[in-house]
Amino acid sequence: MLLRILGGLILLAVAAAAVLLWLSRPVETGELRDTYLTGEDRYVTAAGFDWRVRESGPENAPALILIHGFSHSLEAFDPWAAELDDAYRVIRFDLPGHGLTGRPADGAYSNEATVEQVSALLDEIAPETFALGGNSLGGLVAWRYAAGHPERVGALVLVSPGGYSINGVTADPVPVPQGVAFYLRTAPEAGVRAATAALYANPARLDESDVSRITDLMKREGNGEAMVQRLEVFTLPDPEPVLAQIETPALILWGEQDMMVPPAHGPRFVEAMPDARLITYPDAGHVAMEERPEATASDVRAFLGEVWQ
Repeated sequence: MLLRILGGLILLAVAAAAVLLWLSRPVETGELRDTYLTGEDRYVTAAGFDWRVRESGPENAPALILIHGFSHSLEAFDPWAAELDDAYRVIRFDLPGHGLTGRPADGAYSNEATVEQVSALLDEIAPETFALGGNSLGGLVAWRYAAGHPERVGALVLVSPGGYSINGVTADPVPVPQGVAFYLRTAPEAGVRAATAALYANPARLDESDVSRITDLMKREGNGEAMVQRLEVFTLPDPEPVLAQIETPALILWGEQDMMVPPAHGPRFVEAMPDARLITYPDAGHVAMEERPEATASDVRAFLGEVWQ
């Protein structure tokens, strides 16, 4: 009887593992394009691979370019586009190894390499000057790009940007925990739901369609491994020498319930940058542009109208 029970438990474990592997199987790019490409999307070749780019708003309007955070995709800024593309040409794109954008053949995923890759893309898609924004990793890329290209960035908008050390990451990367690597490579829907909900002050605001999309795009063949490789070389050296060089007017937005990047970093950005201001939101977390799109977009519109257009 004991052997039968043990055998049954082993079979259940094997079956559960098989189901998990099936649910976590990579998804082909073509299948995802059929589901998630819109009429506002196009592909642009830059830095040796193809990027998915989405644009909305009047073609001749001032350009507002927005960069999403780690493990997400350009859809993270669709709520702002809906609020702002009456007055701006809102351009967003998937970062390398994210969403439906390709991956660098040389496996270059350092922050420095990503800024160079984004620079090559902006040379192809952006007008001579534009406003630039980003969230989290996208915010880090945005302010580093602005530091190197002051002649092109007329205004900077950062939502809970990366920059100061978190999770022990400094000028040297830290080993990627096995659990994190497994999560990124397999993207189990329950795990994606929990991880995404943790970015919100009020998880009830998270739409199930967002969970499905993030899960699907993380499962795109090759994306999970690319994200692991990015974390393996991810560094956060002291940002202040670079921030001090950015004279571009900057708006820093931070959810006061951000559990990913401490809200205490917001005043540090403002203190380090020559021309920056901070707005915080008591009822928002790490992705304030998604959780509070109307309030945050209104503040962005007022800021851009004052300092740039």
